[in-house]
Amino acid sequence: MNILFDWLVVPLSYPFMQRALLVSLLVAAVCAILSCYLVLKGWSLMGDAISHAVLPGIVLAYVAGIPLAIGAFVAGLSCALFTGYLKENSRVKEDTVMGIVFSGMFGFGLVIFSKIETDQHLLHILFGNVLGVTVQDLVETGFVAGGTLLIVLIKRRDLLLYCFDPNHARTIGLPVRVLHYGLLVLLSLTIVASLKAVGIILVIAMLIAPGATAYLLTDSFGRMLVIATVVATVSAALGTIASFHLDGATGACIVLTQAVFFVAAFLFAPKHGVWRRARTTVA
Repeated sequence: MNILFDWLVVPLSYPFMQRALLVSLLVAAVCAILSCYLVLKGWSLMGDAISHAVLPGIVLAYVAGIPLAIGAFVAGLSCALFTGYLKENSRVKEDTVMGIVFSGMFGFGLVIFSKIETDQHLLHILFGNVLGVTVQDLVETGFVAGGTLLIVLIKRRDLLLYCFDPNHARTIGLPVRVLHYGLLVLLSLTIVASLKAVGIILVIAMLIAPGATAYLLTDSFGRMLVIATVVATVSAALGTIASFHLDGATGACIVLTQAVFFVAAFLFAPKHGVWRRARTTVA
């Protein structure tokens, strides 16, 4: 028992680990809530596209001397809008359009990053640097994540209906177009809030895994939100502490923990679990 207590508590005796845990929990909570809508809507690839597309915005913001979060948000939202425009004005399917747009913008970001002199480390942008989070970073992340979470919770019913059945939402008078672009804005803000914690590569896992895990465990969207939040925050706490003892990348440890939860749900879910179906078949 003392060993477990030391394993959990000793890392938190360091201020940088306290900040890392707080920012990880903030990001995990907002990603978990939004992931439920993305899984229901089938927008997992959209999250992937926007997360990669923020790189040129970050680099250009650095060159212009403005906050990196502003550049990331503008680039991410531009990617989403450009993807929608191409989809509506060409014969190419949406997943193909997203693949072209996000890979093109990501490549553009890498090119301009290689042409400027900066003290920013590319790996910190790609995979996060949660152990280097400052108090100011924590406040900024809390402001963005808290605002995004508040908006999602206030409009949760409208967003749910839009994700589940947009035609019915339009029929009863909901502003479907506003909800569509509003969800894209919230997705971009969530990615911006997650940059310090897990970077632009691993954030896609945090935007999918909690919702996908909860989807396997329940048929109720309300319970899905709760389960996804619990899975995400527990994964964030365990992953952050484990990274201290393993001397590994914190973002990667968090994502790996979420993957373990998903595999466990896939195997042992009460209604959908592979292990349960196998036992039923044998019996």
